[in-house]
Amino acid sequence: MDFYNEKLELNVPEHIAIILDGNGRWAKKRLLPRNAGHLQGSRVLERICDDAIEIGLKYLTVYVFSTENWKRSESEVQGLMKILRNYLKTCIKRAREKNMKVVILGKQDMLDEDIIRSINELEESSKNNT
Repeated sequence: MDFYNEKLELNVPEHIAIILDGNGRWAKKRLLPRNAGHLQGSRVLERICDDAIEIGLKYLTVYVFSTENWKRSESEVQGLMKILRNYLKTCIKRAREKNMKVVILGKQDMLDEDIIRSINELEESSKNNT
């Protein structure tokens, strides 16, 4: 029996929700700036999305930015917004390639207009994906 090539049967739930937390602590532990942790968190999220598709997960909900996050330092919030801007650009292409439908939930009124436009573009471009 070839253990490494044997296909495992997984009991995959229909929906998984995760909260991204601890990125600042991750960075601090490695003597890096907090935003380095946030950037690493976005990379992990990309891997999670790929893995979710691979195992056949139907819905993935990710909680990434609470209203409490606006109280962080201006440089940290600006760093988070920079990561979000870049991620949204990448996500449009990724959603098309992976057939992912993306819906952004939550309050957007405090986000910059360019970010809101990118969110709208992502949702519109992925609305017919399955």
